Amino acid sequence: MPESGFWDWVPGLTVSACWGLFVVTWLAGAIYNLRRAPAVRERSATASPWLVGLAAVLVLNQFVPASLWRPITIDARWLTVPGVVLLVVSTAFTLWARAALGTMWTSAAVIKDDHVLRTSGPYGITRHPIYTGLLGMLAGTTLIEGLGRWVALFGLGVLMVMLKIRAEERLLGRTLGPAHDRYRQRVPMLIPRLPGGHK
Repeated sequence: MPESGFWDWVPGLTVSACWGLFVVTWLAGAIYNLRRAPAVRERSATASPWLVGLAAVLVLNQFVPASLWRPITIDARWLTVPGVVLLVVSTAFTLWARAALGTMWTSAAVIKDDHVLRTSGPYGITRHPIYTGLLGMLAGTTLIEGLGRWVALFGLGVLMVMLKIRAEERLLGRTLGPAHDRYRQRVPMLIPRLPGGHK
């Protein structure tokens, strides 16, 4: 198959496969957790940003004309190739982090019975590896799609993640105290350190 034909379908297939796998994993995990997860002991008073984010996505997709994004849309192989690599790697990292969290995962900032602070595996690389992976997936998709409206969607994703992290870290700090403080000092929040790097 000619190289041009190959790149006609691989990026789109990668986006569909990675995000499809993410959705299936999250739905299956949520259904499993309904029956198996420990009871919630404390919940953050901060409202979840996900509903606001979903509404913003719908507005961007439905009411902002495509012509507005044309000036920042780029159709170039030098964006697509790294985008595919970043999307695949980030998807694997996100699913690894989700599996490591197990029944402690929840869409809201909560503390559950017998809550254990995860500090190993992906949680030894960043304190919020699911969000690290999700932002990587959004960034990879943005590159594959040639920027455009995905620049705004990525920015929205960053905002929602930062709001969620703020609520989670407040709750964890209040509940787990010194153990969480030491973890924060040792492990970066979202961006992994380079090998041999220092804080």
